[in-house]
Amino acid sequence: MNASTQPRYIDTPDKLKALSDQLAGSQWLVLDTEFLRERTYYPKFCLLQIATANLVACIDPLVLENLDSLFEILYDRSIMKVFHSGRQDLEIFYNLRGELPGPVFDTQIAAPLLGFSEQVGYATLVSEMLGVTLNKAHTRTDWTRRPLSEDQLHYAADDVIYLSQAYQAMHEQLVALERLDWLQEEFDALTDPALYQNRPEDAWRRIRAAHSLSGGRLSVLQALAQWREETAKREDRPRNWLMKDDTMIDLARLQPKDPETLKTTRGVPERTMRRYQKELCALIAEAARRPPAKNEKSAKPTRKTPEQEALMDALNAVVRLRAAQHSLNPSLLVSKKDLEQLVTGNDQNRMRHGWRYHIVGKELLAMLRGQRTLSVVDGRLHIGLTGTGPEPITDMEPGLDNRQP
Repeated sequence: MNASTQPRYIDTPDKLKALSDQLAGSQWLVLDTEFLRERTYYPKFCLLQIATANLVACIDPLVLENLDSLFEILYDRSIMKVFHSGRQDLEIFYNLRGELPGPVFDTQIAAPLLGFSEQVGYATLVSEMLGVTLNKAHTRTDWTRRPLSEDQLHYAADDVIYLSQAYQAMHEQLVALERLDWLQEEFDALTDPALYQNRPEDAWRRIRAAHSLSGGRLSVLQALAQWREETAKREDRPRNWLMKDDTMIDLARLQPKDPETLKTTRGVPERTMRRYQKELCALIAEAARRPPAKNEKSAKPTRKTPEQEALMDALNAVVRLRAAQHSLNPSLLVSKKDLEQLVTGNDQNRMRHGWRYHIVGKELLAMLRGQRTLSVVDGRLHIGLTGTGPEPITDMEPGLDNRQP
């Protein structure tokens, strides 16, 4: 697709049906959304951009009464849906349908396997991969306003035109390197409904200062966070319009017992005070009397022993060799925190799954189980099986690059 392709603006049911018919049977679709959520809890869906190798379209959900004919295509599991940093885009579809389109390919997740930085932005990816500098003139556009100008439509279309080109190149390279399958677990995680459910009873876990509280104070924070989440959803208002995190921390510590005392707490918005003061006081009083839900992150990390520090150094040697073997930055492959978690037995460590597991995680775990050895031969570090002589770097699983760095 030529970068100058004229985007089709889809604002009538007939145009939408014609586009859906044309997209049916596609192998893949590149998707992006424009939305606003500054004044709402749920993102307000303003524009959907779609591209294939041969077309680009901007669909207007604010004008069209429904997108059913298009959703039949988007939820067709025989068609790959391509995003860049797609979690917020997928959240929109989950909110609309209660389910997620799949399968998906996320270029931001895939990029590190091709030598790009972790969490690489779309503009950086396009610049480094395609040599194109994107126009940023409409970064702050209010996408709820109509009509949309030609410049706005072209700006929105660029988000899928160049992503289409980048995806095709990335897919080809990943297949050639036999790395495409390594990404499947992380792609599948993007379409796990639990990622988008925002359970009110777990809202307190997203508050950074929660670890500083315990006992009745933590119980109060948990109750306030749950109340805020439920109220924000019901009223479709931003959480912080009801109450900010630091205000809830203050209330958890002070535990005002009546509206007059509550009014002396800084940071409670006037509207929240006026409508909910009695409800909040009752909630605080009740929560303070019960034990809090368990805070798994409250325990302070223990200081590592000299033996653990030495073990991390040994594991890091393997990381550096594997990174060189696969032309990856060692710090991108495994961080110091990752190694600390492995050594201390943290089962949630990201080295235990996904593409990092395939490249080096399984080997680090084998070392921790005593199933691998390190040795030096002719000034070079070698990895071998326990009970055997030194061997050159080798992977024990098929399908991995066995070349020495």
